[in-house]
Amino acid sequence: MELSPLTTVSPIDGRYHNKTEALSEYFSEYALFRYRTRVEIEYFITLCQLPLPGLETFDTSEFATLRKIYRDFSEKEARAIKDIEKVTNHDVKAVEYFIKDKFETLGLGEYKEFIHFGLTSQDINNTAVPLSLKEAHETAIFPALDKLKKQLLQLAFQWKEIPMLAHTHGQPASPTHLGKEIYVFVERLENQFDLLKQVPFSGKFGGATGNMNAHVVTYPDIDWENFANDFMAHHLGLHRQKTTTQIEHYDYLAAWFDNLKRIDNILIDLSRDMWMYISMNYFKQKIKAGEVGSSAMPHKVNPIDFENAEGNLGLANALFEYLAAKLPISRLQRDLTDSTVIRNIGVPLAHLLIAVQSLEKGLDKLILNREKLKADLENNWAVVAEAIQNILRREHYPEPYETLKALTRTNEKMSEKVIHDFIDKLDVLEEVKNELKAIRPENYTGLGLA
Repeated sequence: MELSPLTTVSPIDGRYHNKTEALSEYFSEYALFRYRTRVEIEYFITLCQLPLPGLETFDTSEFATLRKIYRDFSEKEARAIKDIEKVTNHDVKAVEYFIKDKFETLGLGEYKEFIHFGLTSQDINNTAVPLSLKEAHETAIFPALDKLKKQLLQLAFQWKEIPMLAHTHGQPASPTHLGKEIYVFVERLENQFDLLKQVPFSGKFGGATGNMNAHVVTYPDIDWENFANDFMAHHLGLHRQKTTTQIEHYDYLAAWFDNLKRIDNILIDLSRDMWMYISMNYFKQKIKAGEVGSSAMPHKVNPIDFENAEGNLGLANALFEYLAAKLPISRLQRDLTDSTVIRNIGVPLAHLLIAVQSLEKGLDKLILNREKLKADLENNWAVVAEAIQNILRREHYPEPYETLKALTRTNEKMSEKVIHDFIDKLDVLEEVKNELKAIRPENYTGLGLA
């Protein structure tokens, strides 16, 4: 059976491939080979800028040619590395040999032993992976999240004047504005975005056990600490962990996963709220010709986009939770358990992207049902009891809370007439009665969005 979107085990590369294919540039096997090649080439170029015997004759005009090795990297080159790996049984060493072959082809064979000089595999993995993650974040992940936030912001201000019955504990509560309730999610996302920006993309670059032993013993007069810091910061754009074992700590990476998990939780909360509003008929949904809501019930238009989002966000969070808990733990100076785990970083990010696109689609389908919102307010006059009892507190009326409790906690339906009859019997000034009668469920909404 040939591999295709119909035969893949994972729905990420099958059913949802059109939603996740952008991530292939960052988290596929091909992408990992390309990023590893990029790190190796940039490392060699940076070495050439040191006074190292053997590299002083390297023609710097060849740097552009070397960079073309990773900039023009294609699946053909990735397959060539896989063929080498069949012999080496080591994927990073296969990349090294691939680049050495390129040097021979370019007539630069005399310099090839400086490729991967003094490094261990994790110097490449723990720079290639965070670099791919950083660029995926900047070009795919954060833009998708920010686009969703902007969509919510637009809806919040579009509906900022729409009064809505609130529900606390599933029961009618003091009215609010629909737009404000949407803006709650905007503000929560913005808060988490601010925190996310504080988490650096970090890597490790220090040799077999983090001390740059091979570098120091070979060229003791070079300031290798400064070299490594400069290489990471200015050539790769990464924060360098200075004191490490063979591998990166992954603590910042865990913090990044935990932050995305909090963002996912906010979006799960949004998904469930929108599902409930649709269930309450506060929203209808746009109908697309030819679509089927149920295989048995022709009338159904189900909130499937919000359900799909919730499911994918939950799956993403389960993986983020595991990655954040597992990756920072490694026996002594290194064990290999992180290697297979870190290859799955793209999986929860793919589920997050699927969820974000589902939310965008679901929000775009919403049709505001003003009549239902208005009817719910009109049918719940009891919610003005809070307003009345607080004005009575202001007027020093005796036991105002208990008085309103006695009125409203009965089986009698609260209506405008019942409330106004109660107000007429209060021993307060006529102007206060008029003030109380002016309060209605649709105007008792407090502060709105500015």
